[in-house]
Amino acid sequence: MRRGTRRGRCAALLTAAVAVSLAAGCTAGPGTKDDGRAQEPERSHSAAPASGPVLAVKVDNVRAARPQTGLEDADVVYAEPVEAGLSRLMAIYATELPESVGPVRSARESDLELLGQFDRPVLAFSGAQSKLLPLIDKAPLRAEPPGEDSDTYVRAEDRQAPHNLYLRPGELLQEPSGATALTTGFTYGKAPTGGRAESSHTVRYPSASFTFTWSDSRDRWLVSMDGSPAGTADGGRLAPATVVVQHVKVRESDFRDFRGSNSPYVESVGSGRAEVLRDGRAYDATWKRGAAEDGTTFTTEDGDPLNFARGQVWVVFAGAS
Repeated sequence: MRRGTRRGRCAALLTAAVAVSLAAGCTAGPGTKDDGRAQEPERSHSAAPASGPVLAVKVDNVRAARPQTGLEDADVVYAEPVEAGLSRLMAIYATELPESVGPVRSARESDLELLGQFDRPVLAFSGAQSKLLPLIDKAPLRAEPPGEDSDTYVRAEDRQAPHNLYLRPGELLQEPSGATALTTGFTYGKAPTGGRAESSHTVRYPSASFTFTWSDSRDRWLVSMDGSPAGTADGGRLAPATVVVQHVKVRESDFRDFRGSNSPYVESVGSGRAEVLRDGRAYDATWKRGAAEDGTTFTTEDGDPLNFARGQVWVVFAGAS
């Protein structure tokens, strides 16, 4: 869906710095399911227009940052490779705003391409390579790094920097923008025929790994990272309904970190193969994204849309080879 189409049905951005206290709790939009999560977008012309932009938060994912806060409330979680073979997450919020998200870390060049699918998203991040900052300023998004005199970010006293910075989403958006702001290109519904039974699937980076293990009792994929169960801040378990392993070209970007290591660039525009995990089965798929303004479509081997299960989606970017 092109941005021009989205703009025609999206309202203006909500103003920043709306004072909502951390104790106010999560604000859920209309149409919640039995498990408390809001319904995913119904792909119909009668859907209510979005009330604002999605919120994208760059989240730390080294061992010292775990367990993270607020990931379980995201509609989509993207996992991407970064320097030294490690991983970082980008959490997308449209149907629910948690009290807190974090730890928040820095942005990368390829984040701008990935976020082009949304209508002027709000990007919460903590710094970036100095030469990248002008590109962020020019990108079609609302950048929200920490400010000197702002209650939007807080430091946790029980963690060491840089793994202790947390976002209060309610300070940026007054309410969830709604499912129609999720212009990802994903479709939800009945599972396709075929596929293969798969109880566990692992994706490895040079210095990080993700394992997704199917739970019949929860009807979800239980997440492990670097060989350990991935928990939530309240002692639960991260457990998406659908996992996408999207094979993409990963090249060197034009930027390096402070150690001189090159930042990987994930090319999310293009096409390639993918594995879609849902309902304890794995489906071979083809992904396609024609331009940065478009969402990503996933199709079966027969060329039909490959529906995702309703619930949270994790997209793990893996190498094309």
